[in-house]
Amino acid sequence: MFCMYESEYDSSSKKLRPMHLTELLALGLKHGRNTIAESAYILADIDFTRPVTFHALLNERCNCLCRHCDHWRLDKYTDEMGIDEWKKTLLSIRDFTGSYAINFSGGEPLIKKGFIELLNFCSSNSIYAGMTTNGMLLERHAAELVAARPFNINISLDSHKADTHDYIRGREGLHEKICRGIARLKEEQNRQAISFPIIIKPTVMSLNYRHLPELVHFAEQLGVSAVNFQPLGRWTEETNNELWIEKEEWPNLENVMQRLIVMKREGAPIMNSEEILGLMTASFREEKASTENLPCRIGLHEYFIRPDGDVRLCFHFPSIGNVSGHSAKEIWRGAEAQKIRKATLQCDKLCLLTCLSQKSLGNKISQAITMLSGQKK
Repeated sequence: MFCMYESEYDSSSKKLRPMHLTELLALGLKHGRNTIAESAYILADIDFTRPVTFHALLNERCNCLCRHCDHWRLDKYTDEMGIDEWKKTLLSIRDFTGSYAINFSGGEPLIKKGFIELLNFCSSNSIYAGMTTNGMLLERHAAELVAARPFNINISLDSHKADTHDYIRGREGLHEKICRGIARLKEEQNRQAISFPIIIKPTVMSLNYRHLPELVHFAEQLGVSAVNFQPLGRWTEETNNELWIEKEEWPNLENVMQRLIVMKREGAPIMNSEEILGLMTASFREEKASTENLPCRIGLHEYFIRPDGDVRLCFHFPSIGNVSGHSAKEIWRGAEAQKIRKATLQCDKLCLLTCLSQKSLGNKISQAITMLSGQKK
């Protein structure tokens, strides 16, 4: 996905500083160039693609007990690279692609020893690093997080209702901690004169979908930059028995999505495109992707690094290599990557998870504008 990156406001003009606009344009141009490369690959089997969308799963360990996640239930966690190994990995990508943006997630990144150090390393090396967090430790780490100048901070917040959110995430009092954490982040942004997007990322499910418009209003009251919805995936027993939006609820879900589309048109800070919002019900119907959205292009731009250094183009497909002893260029150009890249073109899954959903250049630009207009001091 095309994420908005760090941007700073000049305190007198309240406008983005030109340097950051230039950086944003440069990152956007990379996506544009790769879109051309993707078409060349699809139409002529000529491969000059490079990865432009980067995700890093730092760990599987987590301090929440989310009903729709299986990480905390694992008998054994995947081995984790140390911070020095991550630094080498990130520099290898930069050597291959130039400056880039990456999102760190887990598990929970803030329980990874050395994570703040890694964010600072990225800021010092032209790597635009964002993160996704459950928010439990935000208040404690707010000052050092802001000082590390992240590209953006995504926070998992599923409802404006504390009891609903805390039930979904398995931690009583978490909703309140998130609200305090966001307030503390914003205080530190003002104190340190550093600005970056704070984004709410709700997971759409049976327990919260009826109240998503209220969540958007709540997010505006919190002063965050935007809301970015993602649909539930079938990962756990609860997903199938309790959380999935079943057939009898699809008309209601469709009505909610149409309301969100209207809110977006009226200026609400919703990052999802109208197209993605309109496909949310289809995701719960588990439809195949339509021919107009095929072939899938995920294998032509995605670079997903797991805790142990394995790299994937898509989590539905096997690893294309490991960062240990191999450069990013070697992994991307390797035989395994070439084989799996061709296989991804044949996939017809309707993937609306925000890290995988295929977006047009127009949608990427629209998403960027939403982020800029929703930026708060």
